[in-house]
Amino acid sequence: MKYQEKSHQKAKLQIKKAGFFILSFNFLILNSFSILPVRAATEEPVLSVVYGQENANQWTGISDRLQAIGVKYCVIPLNDVKSAADWGDRRILFLPNVETLTPTQAIALEEWMSNGGRLIASGPVGNLSSPGVRQLLRSVLGGYWGFSLSDTEQIKPTKTNIPEWVNQTELFGKVRGGVMIPNDMGSESPAVWNSKDNPAAVVTTERSTLLGWRWGTDAASAAELDNAWLKAALNHYLTALPPSNRMKKIAGGSQNCSTTVVAASREQGETIQNSKFKIQNYSPTPPVSPSPPAKTATAPIPRPLTMVKPPSSQEAIDQLEQAVHLDVAPNSNEPIDNNQAIALQQELENLIGRVESANLAVSADAANEGVGISEKKQSSRHLDTYTPQSVKEQPTQVASTKLGGLVRSKDQALAQVRVIAKNLPQLIAQKNYALARQQWLVAKTILWQQFPVDRRLAQPEIRAVWLDRGTIVRAGSKAGLAQVFDRLAQAGINTVFFETVNAGYTIYPSQVAKEQNPLIHGWDPLAEAVKLAHERDMELHAWVWTFAAGNQRHNEIINVNLNYPGPVLAAHPDWANYDNLGNMIPVGQTKPFFDPANPEVRQYLLKLFDEIVTRYNVDGLQLDYIRYPFQDPSAGRTYGYGKAARTQFQQLTGVDPINISPSQPDLWQKWTTFRTEQVDSFVAQVSQQLRQKRPNLILSVAVFPLPELERIQKIQQNWETWARRGDVDLIVPMTYALDTSSFQRLAQPWIASKQLGATLLVPGIRLLSLPTIGAFDQLQLVRDLPVSGYALFAADNFNNDLQKLFSSTQGRVQSTTSEPIPHRQPFQTAAIRYTALQREWKFVFQNDQLQIPAQTISDFNNQAEVLRSALNQLAASPSPTKLIVARASLTRFQSQFRVLMSQELKSNSYQVKVWENRLVTIERLLRYGERRVQLRP
Repeated sequence: MKYQEKSHQKAKLQIKKAGFFILSFNFLILNSFSILPVRAATEEPVLSVVYGQENANQWTGISDRLQAIGVKYCVIPLNDVKSAADWGDRRILFLPNVETLTPTQAIALEEWMSNGGRLIASGPVGNLSSPGVRQLLRSVLGGYWGFSLSDTEQIKPTKTNIPEWVNQTELFGKVRGGVMIPNDMGSESPAVWNSKDNPAAVVTTERSTLLGWRWGTDAASAAELDNAWLKAALNHYLTALPPSNRMKKIAGGSQNCSTTVVAASREQGETIQNSKFKIQNYSPTPPVSPSPPAKTATAPIPRPLTMVKPPSSQEAIDQLEQAVHLDVAPNSNEPIDNNQAIALQQELENLIGRVESANLAVSADAANEGVGISEKKQSSRHLDTYTPQSVKEQPTQVASTKLGGLVRSKDQALAQVRVIAKNLPQLIAQKNYALARQQWLVAKTILWQQFPVDRRLAQPEIRAVWLDRGTIVRAGSKAGLAQVFDRLAQAGINTVFFETVNAGYTIYPSQVAKEQNPLIHGWDPLAEAVKLAHERDMELHAWVWTFAAGNQRHNEIINVNLNYPGPVLAAHPDWANYDNLGNMIPVGQTKPFFDPANPEVRQYLLKLFDEIVTRYNVDGLQLDYIRYPFQDPSAGRTYGYGKAARTQFQQLTGVDPINISPSQPDLWQKWTTFRTEQVDSFVAQVSQQLRQKRPNLILSVAVFPLPELERIQKIQQNWETWARRGDVDLIVPMTYALDTSSFQRLAQPWIASKQLGATLLVPGIRLLSLPTIGAFDQLQLVRDLPVSGYALFAADNFNNDLQKLFSSTQGRVQSTTSEPIPHRQPFQTAAIRYTALQREWKFVFQNDQLQIPAQTISDFNNQAEVLRSALNQLAASPSPTKLIVARASLTRFQSQFRVLMSQELKSNSYQVKVWENRLVTIERLLRYGERRVQLRP
């Protein structure tokens, strides 16, 4: 999940920055493109077909369909593409089911098309690529794959003037695919899905066609329908070819034409059947499988002779983070559609709300301490100090030339930003898109500078950080690790997720695991970490990889065979899991996994976790990789075919799961349920066994924030069930995003969920690639939402600017008593957080900021005092009776609060919603406390 390579991440940042330039450059090309003269096809090959790692397992179906059509074609190995010439000299290029393109390949593709090339593509093209590549491909293709459909749907025609697609009944049938999102300009949808709102199934432009399913895979569509669509697209573009099917030769590259994948691949020094890379020492014994009959689904045969190279694509969590990123290129004049305009304006309004909310908290606290408001304003220090130069310089320059300079007074700043927000729709209507973007960035910078950073903002909350293996190794000793804990403690961190099991290795000398991490020499980091944390009033939770058994990138660091599956699977190869092609590591991924259905695997992990929580005085255990690896059933990429799982499922159903597919919905659902239940039951088993020995142990899980049905289909992770059953105390979704609005979109569904029982939700924030003020902004959003804290990934990215900022705004308070942590002292946390709320209400009432009659305010304060008293009594001496009284008081007060604030909600909806959210947080803390705290009558 969280493994990092600095060189890899640096390249990713460069790619992202390059994406901004690509967008603007592509916009100009697209608008200056001229249509080629009409010409019929000749006898030469007219089509080049791209072969790559991602469609290799689909190539039989792809090539069979191409041969059935009778079209002459060349094969282009994707790995060979380094320039525009490498895309071939045929006028039409077919890109079937290729999800990862490098920036070089994408830019070369754009250049190739600008020289007259026509593109046909299928599936989620480029969806696993970097943001700049995805944006470029969206423009090139006229749209993009939005999301997968859960079921097979009927494709139906729309009104179109394209003769090749009019009245062609063979084009329409049942397909398993995804919703295409067309661009507003120049795109047409000749076919739609017969589902709600009739979303696009096919998107076409003058120079490209995008098919919304994985062409060439029987699981997605019938061969006849695939062939009909490819023929129609070819005919459409062949009518516009110039005299030769060959394009004007581009400097460099090769114009060789191969129609066999093996021949094409030999140029790279390897063939599909016989790779030069071999695993000599770590070849797990393959599960016994029947001999495969030709052209039928068979048992996967693990292939120890073919090494899976570590992919250049990102980890799954990187892909999710990039997928929700809101890119705003300051100088781009690319059109802004209505939805984008609404999003930009809404984000400014929300940021205004966060700034006002943070300043209100500081002012109320200062008034409570007897510091005058004018004195507070004079001493207030804002975020200028923490604004990175790359963010600060350009917007400031724009502000001084366009807006008369940046302002420093909070009231002036907010007034100026509201003017910008008001003018945005007019700029967009005038198609002045570049200035609209520039002013939006100016407004955002102005607002970020108004966050108060000279006083403590934080209330009692979970402030967690993942302390990664890399940071532990670099610490090198107890003294080095002490420095890490000193920095975290000064910054107010109260909970550390300490990486204890990684890639099959333990960070400590274990009597259960095969091997301590070879990067650790002569000391026990876990033992020292527990002492260091407790000496600083911090909690230490052991963070463990559960079903992920190894890591190719870790193998590179420790200089072992790249395909080494980790010390446990090397010793117990029959514990391994496999995909439907027999790969232990799925194509495009880097980690082998255990088979969760294997009783010996489960017993080993339980024994290992038991050792950790009984031998060390850890405060909690966090399960990571508590899932299967990512799959895509509609693309024929599935996983879970370990020996034990196949045997058990066949005993239950009479069917070997390798012989079923999504086209058999009943059996496939049973197979999905079977795998999901392996994970569910293991979480329950861990919870029950460990809590019998350590009743106060906090159990947490790091999980993916995907929609529930999609998550179960792709990784068999059903964490709502664990929460409802009470198996875990904390759900920590990896809601990683590169901007605050995207972070909110990821986190909001789970924060609002009613499916988590009494379990607390702790959103994750990824520090990598975030500017300091961006990270702080996400923290402030968390504090305005009904949650009890956050978790930062990772200590490796906890830089000096963050250290300075956090020390000021959430650092340690000099007090004789420790600040409560919500998951450990929920009732005390609720009481203190409520007192802070009362301070804010008192401040706004005293300063006449709310237009409410005096008698109403008096009644409100009386009811508020009743609730305060009930919460304080519960915190001081918890009991079932006091909990009932506190809950009843809270329910009554919430009803009164909604009535009191009904008018204020219209004028200051953000702040009222923040107050409501904080009351909901108190409600959730009481619910959690009832389950977690031993209540005495």
